[in-house]
Amino acid sequence: MTGKALLPELWTEILVPVCAVVGIAFSLFQWYIVSGVKLTADRGASSESEDGKNGNEDYLIEEEEGVNDESVVAKCAEIQTAISEGATSFLFTEYKYVGVFMVLFAAIIFLFLGSVQGFSTKSQPCTYDKTRTCKPALATAVFSTISFVLGAVTSVLSGFLGMKIATYANARTTLEARRGVGKAFIVAFRSGAVMGFLLAANGLLVLYITINLFKIYYGDDWEGLFESITGYGLGGSSMALFGRVGGGIYTKAADVGADLVGKVERNIPEDDPRNPAVIADNVGDNVGDIAGMGSDLFGSYAESSCAALVVASISSFGINHDFTAMLFPLLISSVGILVCLITTLYATDISEIKAVKEIEPAPVQDVADSCRTGAATNVIFGLALGYKSVIIPIFAIAVSIFVSFSFAAMYGVAVAALGMLSTIATGLAIDAYGPISDNAGGIAEMAGMSHRIRERTDALDAAGNTTAAIGKGFAIGSAALVSLALFGAFVSRAGVQTVDVLTPKVVIGLLVGAMLPYWFSAMTMKSVGSAALKMVEEVRRQFNTIPGLMEGTAKPDYATCVKISTDASIKEMIPPGCLVMLTPLIVGFFFGVETLSGVLAGSLVSGVQIAISASNTGGAWDNAKKYIEAGASEHARSLGPKGSEPHKAAVIGDTIGDPLKDTSGPSLNILIKLMAVESLVFAPFFATHGGFLFRIFS
Repeated sequence: MTGKALLPELWTEILVPVCAVVGIAFSLFQWYIVSGVKLTADRGASSESEDGKNGNEDYLIEEEEGVNDESVVAKCAEIQTAISEGATSFLFTEYKYVGVFMVLFAAIIFLFLGSVQGFSTKSQPCTYDKTRTCKPALATAVFSTISFVLGAVTSVLSGFLGMKIATYANARTTLEARRGVGKAFIVAFRSGAVMGFLLAANGLLVLYITINLFKIYYGDDWEGLFESITGYGLGGSSMALFGRVGGGIYTKAADVGADLVGKVERNIPEDDPRNPAVIADNVGDNVGDIAGMGSDLFGSYAESSCAALVVASISSFGINHDFTAMLFPLLISSVGILVCLITTLYATDISEIKAVKEIEPAPVQDVADSCRTGAATNVIFGLALGYKSVIIPIFAIAVSIFVSFSFAAMYGVAVAALGMLSTIATGLAIDAYGPISDNAGGIAEMAGMSHRIRERTDALDAAGNTTAAIGKGFAIGSAALVSLALFGAFVSRAGVQTVDVLTPKVVIGLLVGAMLPYWFSAMTMKSVGSAALKMVEEVRRQFNTIPGLMEGTAKPDYATCVKISTDASIKEMIPPGCLVMLTPLIVGFFFGVETLSGVLAGSLVSGVQIAISASNTGGAWDNAKKYIEAGASEHARSLGPKGSEPHKAAVIGDTIGDPLKDTSGPSLNILIKLMAVESLVFAPFFATHGGFLFRIFS
């Protein structure tokens, strides 16, 4: 198959890096605007001029008493500092352990891939064209190791930068809420855009530079080049796994502990400063929902790009050596950055939020109504809604797979996944917006700001729940497509002609693979439960032993609660991470590529269903609780107020759903795609040395 490239090679070489640089410049510009909101009592310290642009006309700005209250502003700054320091401390602790893993796994990649040809430096026949010679397996080992480290470092950096941006913006969002909901929305969304564009552009730029540097050695050997590049996706996703699991355990341990003792037992507001777990809870929003999500979506982007590149290298594009066609996946991402830039400007400068009622609501009235008869019916309705929510997404994914495969086989599936993630800049912006707004509401509560300010931040937070659900949906859907594309590349690279589900080797793999998401979910859920138990005990201890704590005359010991979440998350993230990372290595080496193919297929089918269900079940319970607390309608007021029996039932449901929607559910999409990309990276090793046990007993 031959054809003329849409763009000349020179244009491609210019377009990709230029779009990446534009994305970085735009993110810095957004940060500059956000930084104009000063954490001081200066009335003029706003990101916008008083001409009414970007958020509200003058008549829409509802000035509050105490707008320039220095004590309130100072308190906001103090709380933001505490949250930022707690989040930074946790991430540095986590990265120490992750760094050790990165070094050890990089060594494993080099040793396993280098041993394929006994560490020979001689050229080898190409896998897909035996008449041609390709670079030695040792070169694949070296460059795969390098790309793995690059992907891991970029993923870690993505999570860290996202967390720093979020903690920088949360108090500023709180302060802007005094001047109108539109002002607060724009600060939160622009801060999310800083993270989104920075991560998308950096990921694209690093990948582009890496490809061009590797090409100096590989030349026209696209097969070897892109096989080495798959390490980039593996590095990004492996770091995302630990970030998602560790951050998820941290945030849910604090959240569950704070809710069970503070809201249910002591009947105090969610972010009441008297609650010892409140700082840890707000820290958790940043390390779990921001840093974890940043690493997660970066990993998805890296893997979808690698999947498309690998499949392209074994297609007619690879045979023709057309540079533009080979880098088509990167061109999609480049144009995606420009599209996201336009949509961001539309959201902040053209279509303006002017009132609370214009923010998208998320009523799940049936689930909220079920709280009238207690927590049990709330749980039943929530589970039913979560199971039902699987139907439409699965049909949508199925249609996408059929259509994309019909057009361009596995390459079409890979490009479809990349199409979902090409707008990752906006996806990350709307996802980061939610936790920033949530933190802003918490800071407003802790700083003793007026109820009207909290209403505005709660409205932003409610919309954030919806946008977060959208972000998780994109992450799960893209993970399914990415995993399928990687699976196809693995089967081809490992030399598997057909995956026959009637053969015993494949059937046992399917069963084990379908079981893995349940095992993984059980481990993460239990981890949250164990950590939450310690948190509950500590919060109860402080309420019972610190004189004047409930009266507000004494300060709680926030640091101890932060330490409990940190220690628990670091300890508990290791077993689930080992389960995911070791499974492909064990199955591939001992049972061979056919069994591993079954494991990958089983985990994909099972994991997608559980991930969607868990995320939406937890989200339904969370929104039901917020629906009752907000009391925005007559129906909601009939279920309230806070502290009523229906409200307590809703809090219990929300507490059960927290680890589902923020730990187990989001982590499962990493499980299915990480095992697939890891299998692809080690495919040459498995094809050569795999099936050890079957060879012994045959």
